[in-house]
Amino acid sequence: MNVFRLACVGLTLMTWPVSGQAQNGCKPGDPAGYFEGAATSQQAGKLDISLNLHCDNGRYAGELVTPAGTYTVKDGHFDQGQLHLNLDSGADTVTVDAILDAEVLRGKFAAGTDASPAELRRTAGPKNAVGAGLSLSKEQWRQDVAYLAAELPKRHANAFHFISRERFEAEVAELDGKLDRLNADEIYAGMDRIANLIGDGHTYIKVPEDNANFPIDIERFGDEHRVVATTSGNEKALGTRVIKIQDMPIARLHELLLALTPADETQVLRDLRVLGFLTTGIFLHGMGIIPDRNVARYTLAGDNGQEFTIDIHAVAPGESSKISWIPAFKERPLFRQKPGDNFWYTYLPDSHTVSCSFRGYKGLGKQAKGLFDLIQQQHPDKLVIDLRLNGGGDYFAAMSNSAHFRYQTNAILAGQQIGEKPNSYQEAREMKLPNHTGRCVTP
Repeated sequence: MNVFRLACVGLTLMTWPVSGQAQNGCKPGDPAGYFEGAATSQQAGKLDISLNLHCDNGRYAGELVTPAGTYTVKDGHFDQGQLHLNLDSGADTVTVDAILDAEVLRGKFAAGTDASPAELRRTAGPKNAVGAGLSLSKEQWRQDVAYLAAELPKRHANAFHFISRERFEAEVAELDGKLDRLNADEIYAGMDRIANLIGDGHTYIKVPEDNANFPIDIERFGDEHRVVATTSGNEKALGTRVIKIQDMPIARLHELLLALTPADETQVLRDLRVLGFLTTGIFLHGMGIIPDRNVARYTLAGDNGQEFTIDIHAVAPGESSKISWIPAFKERPLFRQKPGDNFWYTYLPDSHTVSCSFRGYKGLGKQAKGLFDLIQQQHPDKLVIDLRLNGGGDYFAAMSNSAHFRYQTNAILAGQQIGEKPNSYQEAREMKLPNHTGRCVTP
C-alpha cells in the first residue's frame, strides 16, 4: 500500500498566512522556474519532488511531480513575498504556500495530521508544461482505450496475424482496469504496448510532440551502450559506457523496453527502437524507470571503469531541432555527415568514387539530377549508394530499391541485415483517437 498516496487526499502545503486581498494571477518577476527538492512525510519518510512553474498570460501553470502522482497547477498568486498555488489530480487536491528565499522555496506539506516540511531549489527556468499533449481526464483516457480496442481490429488489414483476439482483448481489459491508478505517461505506454502486440512494424501509437526528449545520443556497440553525442556541459559523458538509467541496469532496461516494440519483427528493428526510448522521457517515465519525465539520471563509466552520474533534463517541445550537438568523434563518418539532408552526394578523389547517402525520397527527382551531373563530370570508377539511414517509405522504397540494384545492375550489396521483415503489413494509415493528441498508425 502506498501510504503517501492515501495521505495525498486534501493535501495542503501551508506555513504562513496569505493576504486575504490577494488575487489569482502572476506577473513578470514573480517566482517561476523548475524546482527540485524533497518533502519529509511523517508517514512515508523523505519524498523526492519537483515543481515546474511558469506564468502564462498572467496566470500560473505547471505541475508538481511526487511519488504519489502528478498534480496540475490550476491557479495561484505571489503576494507579500509568499507564493500560493492550487493544484489537483482527479479528486486529490494540493495547496502550496511557501516563501522564496533566493533560489529556494520553503514550506510545509500537510495531509490530515501529517505535516511535512519541504524545500525545493530552483535548478532551471520553467519548462513547457509537462505532458501538455497528454492532459486528459481518466474518463477521456478510458474513451481512447475503448476506441483503440474497437477500431484497430476493424482498420488493420489482418490485426490478428500474430496475437490472438482473446489475448488482445485481455490486454485491453487489464489496462482499462488500472487506468485510475496510472499517470498519463503510463497510460500512453500501455496503449502503445497493446498496439505493438499486433506485431508488425507499422502498427503503433505516434509519440506526441511533448515527449520529453533528452539531449543525449546513445548507440549500441556489441553488448555495450555508449554515449556518442551530447550537449555543452556534459562533454565528460562522450564515449562513456551507459551502466544504468536511474537505478536500473542497462540490460534490464533493454529487456523491459522491448515490450514497446513490434512483437513480430526482426530483433534488429526492435533493438533500434529501444535505443530511441533510452533518451525519451515519455517512455522511461511511462515504464516506471524514472520518477520525473523531465529529468533522468544516467550512470556512466569511462574506459578506466570509474563510474559517475549525470542528470539530463528534457528539451522543451519544438526545441529538439535547435540542439547544438557535440559528437564523441572528431570527424563524423561519411554516412553520418550532413544529418539534416535526406539525399546528398560527394566525390572521393582518392578512390575515384562517388558516394551518395540516400536517406529519404522527398524531392528525389530534382536531387538525383545533381547526382547524375556529378557522375558525368567526374567519371568515377565506383558509385556507392548508401541506404543504411534510409527509413523506407511505401512498398517501392529502400528495401525494394536494393533488390532492384541487385538484379537490374552489376551492384554488389554489402552491409547489415535489413531493419524490417521483407514480407509484412505495410502502406500504413492513421486514425485519430477521440481525445489523445497522438494518432494510431496501422496498415
